[in-house]
Amino acid sequence: MQYKILCQPASAVAHLVLNAGEAITCEVGAMIAMSSNIGVETTSRSRGGKGGIMKGIKRMFSGESFFLNHFESKADGQSLLIGPAHLGDIVHHQLTGGTIVVQGTSWMASTPGIEIDTTWQGITSGILSGEGLFWVKCTGVGDVFLNSFGAIYEVDVNGEYTVDTGHIVAFEDTLQFNVGKAGASLIGSMLGGEGLVCKFQGQGKLYCQSHNPPSFGKALSPDLKPR
Repeated sequence: MQYKILCQPASAVAHLVLNAGEAITCEVGAMIAMSSNIGVETTSRSRGGKGGIMKGIKRMFSGESFFLNHFESKADGQSLLIGPAHLGDIVHHQLTGGTIVVQGTSWMASTPGIEIDTTWQGITSGILSGEGLFWVKCTGVGDVFLNSFGAIYEVDVNGEYTVDTGHIVAFEDTLQFNVGKAGASLIGSMLGGEGLVCKFQGQGKLYCQSHNPPSFGKALSPDLKPR
């Protein structure tokens, strides 16, 4: 499979070229356009995975869809164009046997060698981080495509790194984070507009987004007319 990410970072889409027998699993609604020799199958499990119904229900807790769409090419050189629901960026991550933990709604697509599951982040980390209680967990060998709200930037963490809550896209499971205050005191952090932050520790790759939907919604709400 070959891929190219177009229109970055504000309105990114991924253009994939599949040869005969190659396949990719996408979130429902991600397909924008495709060649005629690509077949589509909709199920509740990862391609070749197990536990379809339960895996689908668990994904719904993380903000993803119950169903998944599997696209398989029937000939060489077939084109598939996919994109996220929100305006924003797309990044490709290569998994070589490890695990990447993805915030709900940021998983967009992955190849058949990737098992898609849901993991519990804990009440404290989930609620205070602004990212939700359940996250998508991708494990295996293959390609993963992630999407964001705003631009994506990646950080190779070696030690500690602090991210404002709501800006996490994904991180390798070699990293852990705790939620804490940005400054020396909670009141000072709140008055400074930073509030709570996610403090990562360990060594691994971290993906962050430049914006987040809750802050965008708060900025727009004063100008929106009530229904």
